[in-house]
Order: sequence, then C-alpha cells, then structure tokens
Amino acid sequence: MDTNTNLQRQIAERSARVGVIGMGYVGLPMAVRAADLGFRVIGFDVSSERVALINQGQSYIGDVPAALLGRLHAAGQIEATTDVARMAECDLLVICVPTPLNQTRDPDLTFIIAATEAIAASLRPGQLVILESTTYPGTTHEIVQPRLEARGWTVGQEIFLAFSPERIDPGQTSSKGWGVENTPKVVGGVTPRCTELASLFYNQITNRVVPVSSPAAAELTKLFENIFRAVNIALVNELALLCDRMGLNVWEVIEAAATKPYGFMKFTPGPGLGGHCIPIDPFYLTWKAREYDLTTRFIELAGEINTQMPRHVHDLVVRALNRQRKALNGSRIILLGVAYKPDVDDYRESPALKVLELLAQDGAEVIPCDPHVTTFTSHHGQRYTTTPLSADLLRECDCAVIITNHSAFAYEEIVRLAPAVVDTRNATAHLAPELRAKVDLL
Repeated sequence: MDTNTNLQRQIAERSARVGVIGMGYVGLPMAVRAADLGFRVIGFDVSSERVALINQGQSYIGDVPAALLGRLHAAGQIEATTDVARMAECDLLVICVPTPLNQTRDPDLTFIIAATEAIAASLRPGQLVILESTTYPGTTHEIVQPRLEARGWTVGQEIFLAFSPERIDPGQTSSKGWGVENTPKVVGGVTPRCTELASLFYNQITNRVVPVSSPAAAELTKLFENIFRAVNIALVNELALLCDRMGLNVWEVIEAAATKPYGFMKFTPGPGLGGHCIPIDPFYLTWKAREYDLTTRFIELAGEINTQMPRHVHDLVVRALNRQRKALNGSRIILLGVAYKPDVDDYRESPALKVLELLAQDGAEVIPCDPHVTTFTSHHGQRYTTTPLSADLLRECDCAVIITNHSAFAYEEIVRLAPAVVDTRNATAHLAPELRAKVDLL
C-alpha cells in the first residue's frame, strides 16, 4: 500500500496521529475535538506552561471543558510537548499559530515560517500538513510549500498540503452553540488529492466541509469574512459619531432599522475593534493588494473609522466629567471590562487597552475591572492587575466606563452608585429612564 492510500485509510479509520501546532484559542479546541473522536493527538507549543497544563489535564481556554481535557489526557488520547522533533510521529499536522502585524502594520509570518521549518526538519512521505492560521492569499503556495518541498518531496505526490481557515469565535461554544464540531470548514488543497485528504479529515471533525479551488481561494475567504464585519462595524461606528453630533440615539436608530425583515443585517457600534481577527485581518489583504497596484480604499477607510472610536470614548468621559465640573486630570475612572467581548477572558487587541492608555495619558487614575481577566499586558508591555468591582469603588469613582458588556456586571447598581457612567455597549438599555438619564451613550 502506497503512502497516499495508507494516509487515506488512517484518516478514515481515525488511526492517524494528529499533531496540532499552537495550543491557543484555535489549536487547543481543534486538538481536543480530534482526540475526542478517537485520533491520538500531540499538541505542540513553545510555552512550557501551556504544555504542563495540558499534560495535567487542565484547560486554560474557556471553550474547552476541563473535565473533557482531563478525561482525554488520562485515556492517552492527547498530550502536549515543546519537542518539535516529535512532529515526525504525526501523520497529519495542523498549524494554528498566531499571525500578528509588525510595528509598521505589515503581516508578520514569523510563527508560520518557524512552524513550517520545524515540520520540514523531520518531514517524511505520507504526511498531510494543513495551515489554519489567518494570512494573505498566496501564503500556502509562497511560504509553506517551498519549505516543505526543499526536502525533495513533491506536494500532491509524496506529501500533501492544504489551507483551511480557522473559524473559532471565543465564547461561542457556550453562548451560541457554535464550536469546532458544527462550524463549516472551507478547504483548499494545493492539488485535488490534497483537498480530498484534508476534506476527509475535516468531514470527521465537523458537520460540513466546503472545498474550494485552491489554498489562495480559502485564504481570501477567511479575510473576506472578517473584512465584511470590519467594514459594517465601521459604518455603524461612523453613524454613532454622526448621531452624537445630531443629538440622536444611534441604538434606537439601529434597533428600528433591524425590524426590516429583508435587506438589512444588524451591526452595532462600540469603543473600537477587538480580538485577533477583525482588527488585524484587513491589513493582510491591503498589504497584499499593493503587489497588484491596487489600493483597497474601502477597507482602509473602515480601518481609519474604527481606530477613531477609543478617542471618541475618551471624549465622552471628558464630557461626563465636565457636567460635574471636574477635569479628567486627577479623576478616578473605572474601566468596566478588559476582554474584547462579553463573558470571555480574551483581551487580544481589546479597545480597553487603547482607552486606558488615552485616559491615563491625560492624568486620569484608571482602575480596570473585569470578572474574567485577572492580569493583562498593554500594547507597550506594561502589566496591569484588575480590581474586583465593589459598591465602595463605584461610589468613590468619578466616572464608570462600560467597555465590555459582561453579564456578571450589575448595571442597575453601577448606574445608581457611580457619579457618571459612559456606556459604549448599550448595556444599560433595560434600565428605567430616570436612571439612564445620567448615562452618556456611545
């Protein structure tokens, strides 16, 4: 039996050894899902702390139940290591590493290159490599494939390569029922056989697989999904800025528009973009577009609007303090929420970081409170510790700013006790009008 047929049989029988590179918000849920289906899984990560937690059966990702991880580890279905040489043991390797931007907001593929070179060092015939990290169209062909083929094997013959973009939305497993097992997977292989093998694997992981013609098509699909959201969020953010000047309630306008049963999709404004995808992914496409002498003006304009929002929040705090005849300099400001979305501990690219920075620059004493985040690091590497929210803290502050609408926050008590409140999420919508009168809405 040749390596091609043998790999197909191993995937179909779930006897293939699966390696997942990067044990973060994307990699750990994928690894646990594969292990729960019967695949034997090795998780690779540069963090010895993460590796130790996995090997103790402890979960550090909210969407991965600790009981499930513990059971799978005890059964020998999943383990973790920092030893990249063990990639040779794997029949199938899934790359789930970060793809940040560098200081000039250009794509930083350092982690993809490092993962690919680690795989290439022990590559053998019959292995399937799948890139899941979000990136620009062409990365699989231009960056990954040449490094794998440098060992002398040909993709589509002895080794196999595909791109399948991650679609992990932290918190959705518990809040809206979407997880690895029921989120459709787009798959684009370098050759038809690559697509076939990768699709065979994902058909067992999730309930729907969508094959496309190439890795580049799959790469662009992922970017388009997030650019769609970024552009529409920019539209409502710009509407929020206009409504503020016109004295209109943007939330009322959006809710009224959302009653139209066709031709409208509801998006809401906020203090800025957060998470790993929406603030970053559009820049991967605008960067790549320059290679084709095209300026993606619509996408870049959306980015400009969205990056204005933390400054607008700063100005709303100044306005709220002015009514108390107080200056921002020396005022005590409670920042309610550090995570970028409700009820998760993920603060990557959270607008709270920029809002905190702007308020502190103007002399405010900023106290971050978040029931899900204990410590966090700013964009400049400064370490912060959150403070538990209390009635005394609310009474003693000058203004409370709702950045993240966590369900754990008691909004009626917050508005009743704080001298002033800025609500960037319409979290106080359910409160009585007399209470909301003291709230400055985004």
